Amino acid sequence: MNATTLINNSDPHPVRKVGNFLNDGLFVFVGDHAGTAIPARLGDLGLSAHDRGRHIAVDLGVETLGRHLADIFSAPFVWQAYSRLVVDCNRHPGTEGWVAPVSDGSAIPGNADLDRDALAQRKEEVFDPYHEAIADLLNQRAATGLQTVFISLHSFTPIMNGNARPWEIGILHDGAQDAFSLDLLELLGRGPWVVGDNEPYHMDDTDFTVPHHAFARGLSYAEIEVRQDVLAEQPEKIADTLAQAFREAATREGYC
Repeated sequence: MNATTLINNSDPHPVRKVGNFLNDGLFVFVGDHAGTAIPARLGDLGLSAHDRGRHIAVDLGVETLGRHLADIFSAPFVWQAYSRLVVDCNRHPGTEGWVAPVSDGSAIPGNADLDRDALAQRKEEVFDPYHEAIADLLNQRAATGLQTVFISLHSFTPIMNGNARPWEIGILHDGAQDAFSLDLLELLGRGPWVVGDNEPYHMDDTDFTVPHHAFARGLSYAEIEVRQDVLAEQPEKIADTLAQAFREAATREGYC
């Protein structure tokens, strides 16, 4: 292993968090792709400022959404400080896209031809601390008898590969203890929003965070996708809409 660490004292800690971590509320919110930081040692990964600010690098609006929801529920929100281009915290280590050399047509020179040691550093210094922090929080809550509904927050582009995406909110699920997610689909579908059932993405074997933390613990969950233009225009309205649906779904499932 290279003796030089990836993250130095001038870099942020990979785990960012706000909210009341051991409150008696139900919800824990996480943001795998909410951060934009890049370790100083990696420079700009060879990317322009434009590319570092678009969706290939960050789920735009998710930090704001997570903070709103944490405030509404006095709940914990945990997110990754570093850009998904440093390492994608919702992908299994070593799989395609986990450290992407190309994303949506943009080459990422700083991710090209990485050796085993360089990949191990990204896992040990960025990926692992983030997921360990989530696991520690969930374990502490369980140890104190707190029930938890696990909510993973993401955002998506209005257009991908030239195709307009009509959905404004998407609920992703995979058939594992997904009653809460299905409740959200019905409840949100009653309102003015265009709601996608496993759209614009389907939760599948590429997803890491929800299966790793929620499925393994038998937790109710939802993976939420919000279209980025809608989220940018109405972050508080989206947060309020989701919060109301979360409350109603929790009541249906007997949590409160």
